[in-house]
Amino acid sequence: METLTALIIGVLVAASVYLMLARNFMRFLFGLILLSNAANLTIFASGRMTPGAPALVPYGEDTPLGVVGNALPQALVLTAIVIGFGLLAFTLALAFEAYRRLRTMDSDKMRYAEPKEERE
Repeated sequence: METLTALIIGVLVAASVYLMLARNFMRFLFGLILLSNAANLTIFASGRMTPGAPALVPYGEDTPLGVVGNALPQALVLTAIVIGFGLLAFTLALAFEAYRRLRTMDSDKMRYAEPKEERE
């Protein structure tokens, strides 16, 4: 299972880098979201993907009984998903406003604030 997860993470990272190298801002945004998902999957896989019971401590015991799942990576991934959704909402609003003002999604044509290079 870990091998399949590692392959999926590799494919997600490769696809995200490919999309982020494009000149289209929306492709860059989709690459950023794919990279976020790859990072979440990496954090989740770091908690050992073993079948186990929830990390609950029975009444009167000091530790959980038997094999339990690691709750820390799951909590980190849940937090990262919420932060990633906020980032997605912000960048979508930014992309919409950039397209509304500049009428393009090409990053080379979005150099509106930069001075033009003088050619000799």
